[in-house]
Amino acid sequence: MLDPDHDRHLARIEALIFASGDEGIPFSQIAQILHISEEEAKSAVRALKARYDEEKRGMEIVERAGYYMMTTRPDYLPDLLALMQKPRASVLSQAALETLAIIAYRQPITRLEIEEIRGVASERAIGTLLARGLIQEVGRREVVGRPIVFGTTDRFLKVFGLSSLADLPPLPEDKKLTEKPLFE
Repeated sequence: MLDPDHDRHLARIEALIFASGDEGIPFSQIAQILHISEEEAKSAVRALKARYDEEKRGMEIVERAGYYMMTTRPDYLPDLLALMQKPRASVLSQAALETLAIIAYRQPITRLEIEEIRGVASERAIGTLLARGLIQEVGRREVVGRPIVFGTTDRFLKVFGLSSLADLPPLPEDKKLTEKPLFE
């Protein structure tokens, strides 16, 4: 059976199930990570699921093809639909803003070129900007590997109140885009 710190095991399992996201996690992996038997893992997941069901929490633990995951409880679907219909204020991270500025001033530009300017990996920031429709893939460079090149979208212009890219403020003359990040 589980050790005396049963609630701590349940909390750890809850964290694992939550962190597994849409993929879910099988008993075997929970058991391996927590150094417990699969039977102990099964018992603990079932106890946690029962607790969620008993308390009618906003989340529930479900099993799909042997994997356990958290989902929102269907009872709260109307609330979730209302949330998704309400426009949200959206703030970009510093990394996303830097990446967006580089793309706006240097487009078309590859991820590698962006990373050379920023000095750090930019894959996540690019993903965020693509997901928000502020940038798009505009083609591929005709070099080895044919890397994707990015440019801004019409949505970028609308969000930032620009008629065209010519409306972007000029860069300071004494500062090159490659010397430092645009935003500090």
